[in-house]
Amino acid sequence: MEITQWLTQWVTGGSSTSPRAAKRPGLRRSKTRRVTVLRTSCFVALGGALFFLLGVCLLNLPDPRQQPFPLAEGEPRDVTLLLWTHPFGHYRRLPDCEARFGIRGCVLTDDRRMYPGADAIIMHHREITTNTTALPSDPRPRGQKWIWMNFESPSHTRGLWRFEGVFNLTMTYRADSDIFLPYGYLVPRFRPHANAAPHTHPRRPHLLAWVISNWSESQARVAYYRRLVNYVGVDVLGRAGVPLPEDSTVVRTVRRYLFYLALENSQHTDYITEKLWNSLLAGAVPVVLGPPRENYERFLPPEAFIHVDDFPSPRLLAQYLLLLRRSPALLQRHLAWRRSYSVHLTAFWAEHYCTACRAVRNHRLRTNTIPNLQRWFES
Repeated sequence: MEITQWLTQWVTGGSSTSPRAAKRPGLRRSKTRRVTVLRTSCFVALGGALFFLLGVCLLNLPDPRQQPFPLAEGEPRDVTLLLWTHPFGHYRRLPDCEARFGIRGCVLTDDRRMYPGADAIIMHHREITTNTTALPSDPRPRGQKWIWMNFESPSHTRGLWRFEGVFNLTMTYRADSDIFLPYGYLVPRFRPHANAAPHTHPRRPHLLAWVISNWSESQARVAYYRRLVNYVGVDVLGRAGVPLPEDSTVVRTVRRYLFYLALENSQHTDYITEKLWNSLLAGAVPVVLGPPRENYERFLPPEAFIHVDDFPSPRLLAQYLLLLRRSPALLQRHLAWRRSYSVHLTAFWAEHYCTACRAVRNHRLRTNTIPNLQRWFES
């Protein structure tokens, strides 16, 4: 079936179920959405209703910039947050939360001698599960909160069973975490910018890129790439491809491309990483493989990305990308949302520490522990 036939069938209400979507393991089954930008209703949305429509899609998520916990009575006092280990053993200078993020009343330290007086301890999963470091052996001070921090997917998170009933708060990319902080998020513009979505076609000489460091033939993303590359050229960059120039970054490199493969290494609820957000910062349209389209639409307007499950086969996806390259007006429908939103890429790990500190500062009442950490995180 050619791409024109597929799009005609889509618009006239033909079947949209992708065989790949129907067979995907490890995720809740859900109705697969088609190429949303081509819905007749979306043409209307691009008019006066666009700003409202885009805003609604983001109301499904808690705002990571706002405190999810109720405030204690009165002005909460300063709190001390102890970082038990630096993630992955890489030391980074601790930030000034007020100067950098406008979060007051936070004292950050990595000095373990501060343990008895710390209001909360933040522990990164990798170090405690690999026995790089042990949990505190001293009795836990009254009211002290232990925060479990992890930004890897369940496929790469081992030993959760060891920490049942240990932690008080979770901090992850999942929207149902106690402290929610995604890899990135959209920030509504105070005033929509008329020129925020320029025609990028003449200034982007290349079609499709993929930056990948960890290549494994067992991954769904590699299997999909091997099928897609039969129908469209893909520039593979990074440690698993052509090295990035020493004086460049992922975002700077991707600015030369119309589309970017934002393919996650595993597929889990809310696991949408910097791969997506880097491509958005670069102004490219991301082609995503990860959780279902409905999950992405909690973070983004429907037209802001192309999901591989929108198409029954990689061949039809390739034809659609080539069609967009030939049709700048059609391509702009994937970019119009930029008039109403800017992209924020979460600052690892400074933003995490300050977000956790704000949560602890404004919430004094919770002291219960999490009894089913593994069941929750793997759900």
